Amino acid sequence: MQRIILKSKIHNATITQADLEYEGSISIDEDFLIMTDIVEHERVQVVNLNNGERFETYVICAEKKSGIIGLNGPAARLGQKGDRVHILSYAVVDDNERMNFRQKTVFLDHNNTVTRRK
Repeated sequence: MQRIILKSKIHNATITQADLEYEGSISIDEDFLIMTDIVEHERVQVVNLNNGERFETYVICAEKKSGIIGLNGPAARLGQKGDRVHILSYAVVDDNERMNFRQKTVFLDHNNTVTRRK
């Protein structure tokens, strides 16, 4: 049997920018991507803690050490600068893989500074 499980999570990120005119996606600091094994163009789910919105989009890599979490294109209508979000990535694994699988999570403070990794 195959299951869809949580692979990666960026927990409590703060949106730093929203650009409606951009072609679309979410921009994420490259350091956060490396820490959570999320790759550019990967599909992610974004959950906005401020307004309850949930949406899917794809990732664009932002500059390392920038702290950028940017909503682009139509996604910019679903959150605004200062909102807190969780960014989730999933993987399809079979039961044998699942037993050895370890989710990667990075926890951020209100300045998008890493406070803990799991």
